[in-house]
Amino acid sequence: MPLLPTPPELIKIAKAIAKYKGRSILVGGAVRDHCMGRRISKDLDVEIFGMNPEALESVLQKFGVLHTVGKSFGVLKLKTSNAEYDFSLPRSESKTGKGHRGFLVTPDSTMSYQKAASRRDFTINSIGYDLLNQEFLDPFDGLRDLKRKVLRHIGPSFSEDPLRVLRAMQFSARLEFEIAPETVKLCRQLNLSELSRERIFEEFRKLLLKAKRPSIGLDAAEKLGILAYFPELKALIGVPQDPEWHPEGDVWIHTLLVLDEAAGLRKGDDKKDLELMFGALCHDFGKPLTTIFLRGRWRSPAHDVEGVALTEQFLRRLTDDRNLIEQVKTLVKEHLRPIQLFKDRERINSGTIRRLALRVRIPELVLLARADYFGRTLTQEERKCFEAGDWLLDEAERMDVYDEAPRPLLMGRHLLALGMSPGPEIGIILKQAFERQLNGDFLGEDDAISWAESNLLN
Repeated sequence: MPLLPTPPELIKIAKAIAKYKGRSILVGGAVRDHCMGRRISKDLDVEIFGMNPEALESVLQKFGVLHTVGKSFGVLKLKTSNAEYDFSLPRSESKTGKGHRGFLVTPDSTMSYQKAASRRDFTINSIGYDLLNQEFLDPFDGLRDLKRKVLRHIGPSFSEDPLRVLRAMQFSARLEFEIAPETVKLCRQLNLSELSRERIFEEFRKLLLKAKRPSIGLDAAEKLGILAYFPELKALIGVPQDPEWHPEGDVWIHTLLVLDEAAGLRKGDDKKDLELMFGALCHDFGKPLTTIFLRGRWRSPAHDVEGVALTEQFLRRLTDDRNLIEQVKTLVKEHLRPIQLFKDRERINSGTIRRLALRVRIPELVLLARADYFGRTLTQEERKCFEAGDWLLDEAERMDVYDEAPRPLLMGRHLLALGMSPGPEIGIILKQAFERQLNGDFLGEDDAISWAESNLLN
């Protein structure tokens, strides 16, 4: 295993700590990612052994700004001009109640690395790196499991925090690892109902934003028993689809394929990417309620509309972010529109697209529709383009509603300037004018004012 590249300033800090008999061990994701050949984060976690908290604090404050919010738990955050580091003392934890706050945490600087690492979740996260001796510490064969691409829990303490079941879900997807059978068995025995929605949301967020193939995590969620807590997801399993349009199988399989397609369309904007990914996850929630066998085919009429309430129900179990919930609900409700409009393009007027732009951001809707379209079993020829989406984007650009919704050309100030008195009639005329504008009757502000002037004269 090649040596782990370490910032020179961190080595200086480790040497200063060593003068007080402290031993600095790099732990966590940075070590794991290095061992997998991945780039490591600048935010590094260092565990300090053989040193009391007061001495550690006095050393660290010489190297930057020290935040001591987690001091009672043996955690100090150091911010330098180059990076941020979390320094922690090994600690013992005992379960005293439900939830992530139901632990008694006691820092213990005399603890061995093996004992400290025994309380971590998975073997691959128990690997340490001695910063000064430049050696890897692997008390639970994490390197072997990394090589085998296996996610395996360390020991009995795993079951004290049921959040680790969701961590197994998102790690299996992000790393594309199999979950060891004994870990699956243990996870299925844990009760997730005591978890706060904030902690659950964070694991879903990591799955949807960080995994190249989130479907691996959702597939794992089924095996781990997680879907029992999310009936909207579980209901998708086994719901039939028209084999001509969906040869891949049921709605669950289709949803997993759509998730992976959507992951490939993420832009790096966490807010919008999360809306897209939750839209992909929830887009067919209405199908279990609406799917029927009609005229020789499986159909799901109005599943887009029926899925809106279920989407809100699902997301409210995860978050109180009203904006996220509303955006995802809108995407679910409108996800069929690009294809519907394309099929009717000879019959619709331009106002239909302008009104769509009032309800949803068209480029983001097209991303979801694109993922939905390609989240099927298709031939290479069929995968070349998404004609409906490309057409809608071109139309939106031509109508100047690609980046934002149409804004009214005629304003109240125009009507006042034409001699109208303030009152409800202004609102009526503005509404009429905006409807005409959406239909394409006005080319610009002058047209709108001229229409208003003639309307007032009449």
